Amino acid sequence: MKLKVEFKNVYKKFPMHAKQNDKLLNLFSINRKKQRMEFAAVKDVSFKVYEGETIGIVGLNGSGKSTVSNMLAQVIQPTDGEIIINGETSLIAISAGLNNNLSGIENIKLKCMMHGLKNEDIERLTPDIIDFADIGEHINQPVKNYSSGMRSRLGFAIAIHTDPDILIIDEALSVGDSTFTDKCLNKLNEFKKQGKTIFFISHSASQMRTFCDRVIWMHYGENIEFGPKEEVINNYVKHTKWINGLTNREKRRYKNKKLEEQNIVNSEIGKRQKTKYKVLPIISRISLFIPLILFGALVLMGY
Repeated sequence: MKLKVEFKNVYKKFPMHAKQNDKLLNLFSINRKKQRMEFAAVKDVSFKVYEGETIGIVGLNGSGKSTVSNMLAQVIQPTDGEIIINGETSLIAISAGLNNNLSGIENIKLKCMMHGLKNEDIERLTPDIIDFADIGEHINQPVKNYSSGMRSRLGFAIAIHTDPDILIIDEALSVGDSTFTDKCLNKLNEFKKQGKTIFFISHSASQMRTFCDRVIWMHYGENIEFGPKEEVINNYVKHTKWINGLTNREKRRYKNKKLEEQNIVNSEIGKRQKTKYKVLPIISRISLFIPLILFGALVLMGY
């Protein structure tokens, strides 16, 4: 089978700042020997996915599922490691990719253009997208006025009609009604028959058992298990029941312990980034302040 996606020892880390202005101070800092705390949302994740597979990604809230999906969709890049993607990806998430200030129709055109479709193709596909989304006259209203269900409907309708090689569905079916969910699953089954690769992120074990081939279990940033759906889902359900059986105090203690394990001080990745910034000439950093100084001067002068 043809390899479609591979994660090789992938990390995604985010710097932790005590205050908002620490972000700005960190950018212009000359002395970078001070220790820096980073949060590893994804830690050393590796897997291979082949053409035509449907892969479920399951895990508790905060386990790193959405971070993985955003890296799959190339919305964000890994801090370290390597991601190989052989094909065109499309992400379907409740809040992903739709412009709040544009109408549904305008978002259809924008998203299709971003996927490289020509005007004639967009005009041909638009009626089918509108029909699939089935949100009535709301299609002419700004997306900021949509409910989460309507956003999900529109996002799903656009994504499946751009005909991607790799489809990434991040909890997008969790907010729709059962009729729309069934319609989406039927469409996804058509995609499976066409040999497309699908990543399905959901809290629904029953949907994963019905729809997926293999499942990745993410837990506090780590890939705990990746294998046949029944085996992984059963282990995940057992673990969830164990957590639910803990007292509130025990749950807090367990959660804090796992979150603490995701905090990393001065990782090798951070050191490499520091070296990169260290060679940046001081004058270049100072020059970044010049527009701010000029703007402040103009304001004081009354312009």
